Amino acid sequence: MRITHTSVFVDDQQQALLFYTGKLGFMVKHDLHTGSGRRLTLVSPQAPEGVELELAPSGHPAVGPFRAALVADGIPFMSFAVRDVQAEYERLVARGVRFVQPPTTTGTTTTAVLDDTCGNLIRIEGGGPA
Repeated sequence: MRITHTSVFVDDQQQALLFYTGKLGFMVKHDLHTGSGRRLTLVSPQAPEGVELELAPSGHPAVGPFRAALVADGIPFMSFAVRDVQAEYERLVARGVRFVQPPTTTGTTTTAVLDDTCGNLIRIEGGGPA
């Protein structure tokens, strides 16, 4: 068994698409317009056949309170691995990404937390393979 897809709930798929591709650098894998909406998945350019990230609409009534509670407590919804957190932090800040936690090192792991502009906090982390 292996993970093929994961999802992040977003308020606006088009805004999320612009952020995740334009700011973070992901690539569109699938952009399917179905009768019930849009199925939009992204992949890392370093792993185009890897795990797909679905930008899922946040319309379900449970999503809003769940995400608000995570953000209020400063809990990231997901994590992305990078080789060098400081360099990635600087690259993303230069692209206009807002961080709620700058690079912080604990033991052998460095993390930073960004606001994805779509209702989520996302952690970038290094210290292992990216």
